[in-house]
Amino acid sequence: MKIALADEMKKIDKRAIEEYGVPEILLMENAGREVAAAFEEYLGGVSGKRICVLAGSGNNGGDAFVAARHLMNHGAQISIFLVGSPAHLTKSAALNRDIIVKMGIVVHVLETERDWDKLQVTLRFVDGVVDGILGTGFKGGLRDAAARVVRMVNGHGKPVVAVDIPTGVEADTGNASPEAIRADLTVTFGLPKFGHMIGAGETATGKLLVDDIGIPKALLEDDTIRQTYLDDVTVAPVLLPRPLDAHKGSCGRILVIAGSRGMTGAAALAASAVLRSGAGVAVLALPRSLQEMMAGKLTEVMTKPLPETDEGAIDIAALGEALALAEGFDAVLIGPGLGRAQETQKFVQDFCAAVKKPLILDADAIYAFCGKTDAFKGFAFVPILTPHLGEMAHLLELSVDELRASLLDMTREVAREYHAVFVVKSECTIIVYPDGQAFLTSKGNSGMATAGAGDVLAGAVAGLMKQTAAGLAPLAGVYIHGLAGDLAAKEKGYGLIASDILENLPRALCTLL
Repeated sequence: MKIALADEMKKIDKRAIEEYGVPEILLMENAGREVAAAFEEYLGGVSGKRICVLAGSGNNGGDAFVAARHLMNHGAQISIFLVGSPAHLTKSAALNRDIIVKMGIVVHVLETERDWDKLQVTLRFVDGVVDGILGTGFKGGLRDAAARVVRMVNGHGKPVVAVDIPTGVEADTGNASPEAIRADLTVTFGLPKFGHMIGAGETATGKLLVDDIGIPKALLEDDTIRQTYLDDVTVAPVLLPRPLDAHKGSCGRILVIAGSRGMTGAAALAASAVLRSGAGVAVLALPRSLQEMMAGKLTEVMTKPLPETDEGAIDIAALGEALALAEGFDAVLIGPGLGRAQETQKFVQDFCAAVKKPLILDADAIYAFCGKTDAFKGFAFVPILTPHLGEMAHLLELSVDELRASLLDMTREVAREYHAVFVVKSECTIIVYPDGQAFLTSKGNSGMATAGAGDVLAGAVAGLMKQTAAGLAPLAGVYIHGLAGDLAAKEKGYGLIASDILENLPRALCTLL
């Protein structure tokens, strides 16, 4: 499934109307009906229940008027408040307003304090709220009236269904006004929006339902839309079938350069994830003093000692040995738990510049290129970087808030400029390729916010390098990692740890084979 930006969805609606002849009023009817049906199911029926409908003056408000009509027809007691001027209603919204007025429903306009008092009392006693104030065109901050309504709705804590997107959430960024509606359920139209899945927008959205509302399928699958939602249907074809004559060498030989004194866990998790993702061979190259301990800990992962600093981190003196070692592998994962010693950073920079193998850079390997990002352009293969938001912000010399303000646009820009694939880990991990194609995963949960989860992800991506169609290991790795986390959460809840994700990688893979 594609994911739309606000302007893309606006163009889709326009083409449906102008090229296919689908009337705007029909799209509005379908949208409002779906909102009403979804809320009725969520509430376990609406007959005899009191519903407060909040409508803006745009087409989002028109959808809300339609929903009010259908809810009333199913037995709900409806109260409607217009947040905005009746004079500013769009043509289709005004038409649907007029229909419900003829049905005997009063549309209250919030003009005087008595009107506001009426809304306050109504919210106190209703069974649910329909949020149709603002839609995907919102950016910046809410105006005073809308902000006041949102504070009142959130303060009463009643079940809320949002029409298309919660009021106060930006469709293209997921950034939200401090007063954004906190919806329990959001019914969006045509395609999901980026803002539903990232940042504060994901929290505000609640459960997300998507309905095509009769928009022609070809418009929703247009190749000019460069955001894709990863699901089983999208990811399964990425995985290559394993031939009957497969052997460990043909399934992927992966070198992992990781670990330092005090940070062996990251190395162990990453190397183990390589194998749990189906690779045939994993070798962990690490500081010499740690080799004996890690060889005892990791039964299936082979270990290779490298020269180290006095502090127990890989030394620049290891460069020649590491480069020679890498020649026998299909790809190299470098970074988990390496540490940030000056000698180690120099090793990472020189190794990555010289090695002639595909690279996956994680954690401290990414840190080594802060202020040196032009080096990515000189790598032998397009590198894959797996930063979390903090690492990504540091790489770009930004604050996390500045990065979040335009995460997709900024990631696209640097992926193109540095000719690299970025896997940016957050509440919804995004993958962006140099050509601007972006992918968001439908898997993963907040229980995965645990130390070591990113090391498992890096190992999963590396382990799939020889098991996926060319260049698509990041898609499969992110999706399978998230699915493994979901499987672990069913048993462990918020108490899951990184090794729980690791142990569920094979189960996640099995669901796609």
